[in-house]
Amino acid sequence: MMLHIPGLLTPEQVLECRRLLQQAPWVDGKSTAGFQSAMAKDNLQLPEDSAEAQQLGALILQALERNPLFIAAALPDKVYPPLFNCYQGGQSFGLHVDNAVRLDRGRGERVRTDLSATLFFTGPDEYDGGELVVEDTYGAHSVKLPAGDLILYPSTSLHRVTPVSRGARVCSFFWIQSMVRDDGQRSLLFDLDTGIQRLNQELGADHAASVQLTGVYHNLLRRWAL
Repeated sequence: MMLHIPGLLTPEQVLECRRLLQQAPWVDGKSTAGFQSAMAKDNLQLPEDSAEAQQLGALILQALERNPLFIAAALPDKVYPPLFNCYQGGQSFGLHVDNAVRLDRGRGERVRTDLSATLFFTGPDEYDGGELVVEDTYGAHSVKLPAGDLILYPSTSLHRVTPVSRGARVCSFFWIQSMVRDDGQRSLLFDLDTGIQRLNQELGADHAASVQLTGVYHNLLRRWAL
């Protein structure tokens, strides 16, 4: 399941993030790539331990915790600390799949990458190219979102970033280990949760159908959660 989460960051937060990113120490993005990814990766990236990355990452994690759409879709167990990249001057990232497990050195624990996320800091009119292209069984999906918006998609998907021919594409990217590993099960739970919320609005949360379906949701989550 791919999901567009609009307005994860407010316009004011986006401006503050961009201010910090402009003064940040960018390095070659290959420094954090796996063996296969390094052959396809051409971009700039903030060092994970830089002060700017730490400050921006904390802001993003707080925004995720407050976003009910993200919580419902991802059912997060662990979130890998957000990373930050920049594509400009023809830079791109060829077709690849994300590493299955990443080591969070700050916490000394491994994070299974069930979901990948990209948060945009620059708007579509500020650069040419730079589309995130995600391939699944239904074909290739091109993504280029407004600043402050996030795209969430399964980490099992092949994906790439097309060359940026004008301007700069600046984003954050990170991974989520979900309480429900299987993407199909997560999608069913998300659809059920969304339906329950609509039913609550139309009939009330104390309606018998709402109570019954809420019980079904939690029993499925109990069955599927790791």
